[in-house]
Amino acid sequence: MPLNATQLQTLKTDIQANTNVIPEGMPNAGAFVGIQVKDIPNDSGDGNFAVASWYNLNASPDYWVWRTSVAKGEYVNSTSADGTTFNWTGTGFIGRSQGERDAWREMFNGTNVVNPSLPQVRQAFQDIFSGGTAPAPANRTHMAAISRRKAKNGEKLFATGTGSTASPAVMGYEGSISLQDVNSALNLPG
Repeated sequence: MPLNATQLQTLKTDIQANTNVIPEGMPNAGAFVGIQVKDIPNDSGDGNFAVASWYNLNASPDYWVWRTSVAKGEYVNSTSADGTTFNWTGTGFIGRSQGERDAWREMFNGTNVVNPSLPQVRQAFQDIFSGGTAPAPANRTHMAAISRRKAKNGEKLFATGTGSTASPAVMGYEGSISLQDVNSALNLPG
């Protein structure tokens, strides 16, 4: 989805002040390796393509954001980047109250996915897997770990929040910055 007018102005302002250097090995870097993003010419071609490519790199240092769509199967079948896994035993799931198990199923009812960037979804995980008896706390940790991911430079630009693993940010834009976004931003008046 293309950036809106406000986002384009934010992107333009950021590009014009961006002192990050185009790294060697970056896709579409071309002749711009070692040049600051702000110094790449606005040429509607290779230069702007290199700028867009920089905004599509993962932010460094890592900047964590809440994901906007996670399937139930990913929560229960995956190992997180932190090495956590879902535990079905005891208070992990099987020993939860009927209401908690019903709420878990209802969260995924119909679409089989949730949007953990929403505070009410994250709160539901805390409520369903409440208590201090193991493995409930480990499941809460696992749900949070699966619910976040590293942001791209462009996503970080529009995100709000800390961006740490303990406190991921909420994205204001999700996806890649296109060549057209860069062209449109840099050709705004002023």
